[in-house]
Amino acid sequence: MALSRGLRCCRRVLAWVPVVIITLVVLWSYYAYVCELCLVAYLLIFHVIFVLFVWTYWKSIFTLPQQPDKKFHMSYADKERYENEERPEAQRQILAEIARKLPVYTRTGNGAVRFCDRCQLIKPDRCHHCSVCAMCVLKMDHHCPWVNNCIGFSNYKFFLLFLAYSLLYCIYIAATVFKYFIKYWTGDLTNGQSKFHVLFLLFVAVMFFVSLLFLFGYHCWLVSRNRSTLEAFSAPLFQNGPDKNGFNLGFIKNLQQVFGEEKKLWLVPVVSSQGDGHSFPMRTLCEARNPLLINEEQWEDDGLDEENCGKEINCA
Repeated sequence: MALSRGLRCCRRVLAWVPVVIITLVVLWSYYAYVCELCLVAYLLIFHVIFVLFVWTYWKSIFTLPQQPDKKFHMSYADKERYENEERPEAQRQILAEIARKLPVYTRTGNGAVRFCDRCQLIKPDRCHHCSVCAMCVLKMDHHCPWVNNCIGFSNYKFFLLFLAYSLLYCIYIAATVFKYFIKYWTGDLTNGQSKFHVLFLLFVAVMFFVSLLFLFGYHCWLVSRNRSTLEAFSAPLFQNGPDKNGFNLGFIKNLQQVFGEEKKLWLVPVVSSQGDGHSFPMRTLCEARNPLLINEEQWEDDGLDEENCGKEINCA
């Protein structure tokens, strides 16, 4: 037990190494740009971008992944009944009975209600268990080592903004330092220490810009299709089978799912995403008419009445 506890502790410490590396590189870039090169004409815009970059990075790291509500957890009686039942078909029936009270539409490969044995809960749509965080995460996208956090419903907007402002930070540094790089090659720059900072700033900025550009472009494509990284690799399964466009509502509505309807908040790292992460509007009406949810009165208390459902779910 002591050894296992020690290994877990070491793993937690080592998980912060990528974050520390990024933080040190950013702090050095700030020092080199502001203190060593002292490009006064560019400092105002630089600090605006720097603050937005650090703000979004901080939010991506320290915004905790959101877990499913208590109503998705098994009661003690249901848990006991489920564990005492050895027949898979009977277990599926028990899960289906529990799920009648919940707004769940996605299924496993064999058509059963999605259930997490480790967390002992019915998985909401788009929810997955993160083995690193050891918990189920609402609308899980992926676990990112560079922020040492699970990216999901609660912080996906912050992660996208972090990528965007990282790109802006890199390209701004590269563009403003480039002319000093030319001076270095032509021999106009005589300060040896400045030469090092110019070369390294440009190299690091371009390297990170190229790598981040592909990652940001990929996530922009995911947002435009209203998919998570996990759903891009494995299409969500509904009662009628897999459908990679099951949550695709159209470009504008897909953007609003992540950034909200208030456009003035889109570029600011504050919570503005639509919904609560437990249920999502779907593209077709056929998935919405799930036999598990025929009795709508059982979840009208959660605000999911027939009128709202009609607004959220579009016919194919």
